[in-house]
Amino acid sequence: MDDVFAAHRFSVAPMMDYTDRHFRVLMRQITRRSLLYTEMVVAQALHHGRRETLLAFDPSEKPLALQVGGDDPAQLAQAARLAADWNYDEINLNLGCPSEKVQKGRFGACLMAQPDRVAQCVAAMAAAGPLPVTVKHRIGIDALDSFEALLAFVDRVAAAGASRFSVHARKAWLSGLDPKQNRTIPPLRPELVHQLKQERPELRIELNGGLQHLEDCRPHLEHLDGVMVGRAAYDHPLRWRSVDRDLFGESGATLASASSVVRGLVPYAERWCAGGGRLWPIARHLVQVVEGVPGARHWRRQLGEAAGARGAGPEVLVRAALQLEDRGL
Repeated sequence: MDDVFAAHRFSVAPMMDYTDRHFRVLMRQITRRSLLYTEMVVAQALHHGRRETLLAFDPSEKPLALQVGGDDPAQLAQAARLAADWNYDEINLNLGCPSEKVQKGRFGACLMAQPDRVAQCVAAMAAAGPLPVTVKHRIGIDALDSFEALLAFVDRVAAAGASRFSVHARKAWLSGLDPKQNRTIPPLRPELVHQLKQERPELRIELNGGLQHLEDCRPHLEHLDGVMVGRAAYDHPLRWRSVDRDLFGESGATLASASSVVRGLVPYAERWCAGGGRLWPIARHLVQVVEGVPGARHWRRQLGEAAGARGAGPEVLVRAALQLEDRGL
């Protein structure tokens, strides 16, 4: 448990269609210390099966949190037990997604209007197993966006057993804006997250939203317990290669390069392909590793064509790494 409490100083946010097991192994070539999250897994899906597909991960991904979505305390308690059985380090409840599909399932950001229901869910999860139960939520939804409402929500959920709050410093509009617009149009209000920490210093509070560079994170870490980065980690993974050195104090940490990231994925790709998996689900995440240099587009195109071919294997990554090494990247 100490590892996960230390790791949340810097985490990569759970993102649907992005933070799958392959991307998480990629990020482990860049930062060993940060906390990583799964994509959101619906508790009802875990209840009905497909657990190997939904829960399996490579040991190199740890420390790792399972993020779940749902509003049924019994199903979420089962998810917490499964997370412990599968050796996750933490279980996180999604209270921030504003998509219509998620709202129809009666979970995600819309649950912020039902703090008692959230508290029931968190209490059930905390009682079900040994893992820390954390929540990721917005500063508010629709007209329910006062600091007083935020504080009351956090107090209620903390009393139920939540051990950390990852706060996206934008409110969510549940109608009229799609998920992408909800990440950009509502204004960022990180001062409310800081005020929350000031009012409740005993709680673990971390900031999510608008963090584009390591330099953006430092001022917040002087007052908050952690920072969580989303799209900027996926779109610019090497931008964060000094996290272990600069935020976790590992003075001897080796800074990753594009070629070391690709080469570091080869053993994992060998295991994945030997088990019948295709190379492309791994390689598709690598298009973001090389950017801003002459020939980057050509390298990406070559990698995409080779990795997408039938029967492509780890040798494609070996060739791609050699090409980068030859260029000193």
